Amino acid sequence: MTAATPATVLVFLDPEFPNGRIADASQPQIMATDQGATRGDGVFESLLAVAGHPRKLQAHLDRLEGSARLLDLHIPAQEAWRLAITTALAEYRTAHPAVDPAEDEAVLKLLVTRGVEGSSGPTCWVQASPVPPTGRRQRETGVDVILLDRGYDSEAGERAPWLLLGAKTLSYAVNMAALRYAHKQGADDVIFTSADGRVLEGPTSTVLLAHVQTVDGGGISRTVKRLITPQLDSGILPGTSQGALFTAAKAAGWELGYGPLEPQDLLDADAVWLISSIRLLAPVNHIDGKEIGTPALRKQLTVELSELFAGTE
Repeated sequence: MTAATPATVLVFLDPEFPNGRIADASQPQIMATDQGATRGDGVFESLLAVAGHPRKLQAHLDRLEGSARLLDLHIPAQEAWRLAITTALAEYRTAHPAVDPAEDEAVLKLLVTRGVEGSSGPTCWVQASPVPPTGRRQRETGVDVILLDRGYDSEAGERAPWLLLGAKTLSYAVNMAALRYAHKQGADDVIFTSADGRVLEGPTSTVLLAHVQTVDGGGISRTVKRLITPQLDSGILPGTSQGALFTAAKAAGWELGYGPLEPQDLLDADAVWLISSIRLLAPVNHIDGKEIGTPALRKQLTVELSELFAGTE
């Protein structure tokens, strides 16, 4: 068995330890009969901590609870998660202090499984680990993506709720397979489309696009910027980062929109991004080999939206 990286900190939610129970990440901690391991039966959240402060924590806790409800999982109260997160971050930052304040970041994962076969309660823990260098790099350089058919139509989530399309589950095998396929094709990432031709989401991200237009009225020209994301009722995960950015962009004067979107809408956009809690805002350079917008405009809009996003909590 491959040992966990020494930089990883694990804190289990345990009624006997109100602030969480610190566990040795280099040693096995999950039972072989845990249903998270045997069936992928569970939910999780990933979020970024900057300078010891978890970003959008309330939104992630709320989404964790929402995913758990969809799976009929009963999980600890939010306060128990907050205490375990505080413990994990303190332990991580003490053991691995950042040399550069600009790199004082950590990935937090909140994980829940249905527990060991025959048990009456879930297994819950918080994991703190370093930010992958790929994520930091792609914030700056952008990504090339390909479009892949997810195999469901855009109404499947409403018609078949047992597909759990709106939950962030541990069953990520399909998403990881899509990314491996993209890498074999020379791409960095994927945007899923539905069987009826709608734009959905990335395997680990939400899709955004922007249009910039100059409007003349009354002898005065003004620039209108519009930020658009796919419809939430098309069987995609509600994006915590997308929600936070939309709030900030609206306050800054951007117009907002929600699909439905088709692949051609992406190709016609002035800029497209994949946004997520860890990688943050990654500009899309090419989709299926076609350049999106122009490098100068992509960079300008990415800088503007990244600054707005950095100001969100």
